[in-house]
Amino acid sequence: MAATPDELFALLDRLGIEHSTVQHPPIFTVEEGRPWHDKIPGLHCKSLFIKDRRGGIWLVVMPAHKRADLARLERILAAPRFSFARPELLQEVLELTPGSVTPFGLINDRQRRVTVVLDQQMLDAAWVNFHPLHNAASTTVRSGDLLRFVRALGYDPIIVQPPVREELANEDR
Repeated sequence: MAATPDELFALLDRLGIEHSTVQHPPIFTVEEGRPWHDKIPGLHCKSLFIKDRRGGIWLVVMPAHKRADLARLERILAAPRFSFARPELLQEVLELTPGSVTPFGLINDRQRRVTVVLDQQMLDAAWVNFHPLHNAASTTVRSGDLLRFVRALGYDPIIVQPPVREELANEDR
């Protein structure tokens, strides 16, 4: 059974992680979330749930304004051909629905099937924002505490500066 936001918040509390949550209408895309960026302090982030050709599952977490270059990211991570995972796999592994992908969903990956990739620029920010297991709210934590949360769940995240498609990344600013 999937963890609830209250169970997530209880875990954050047990880990001594300061957090605050703002309720808002469901947000399915980065574009839909833009009006909330001025209302919720901190770096707004996105999470890409992807798989590789050999069946490996990856969660790439990065600032919302960036557009990942998956082909270059494959080379950096020595991964075979990335593609976005199907909603059924997302539900099976993280027990989340599309639009709600978040590193907090790792709480539901009981078999630790996911390889976690965190963007260095995101970790350099003081505060970061993610959905708390559903997309009708945003939860803010310190970036260092996000790293601590991920490690407390038993992951050894890969920290990279993901390549971006520059011509698209500049449009998002």
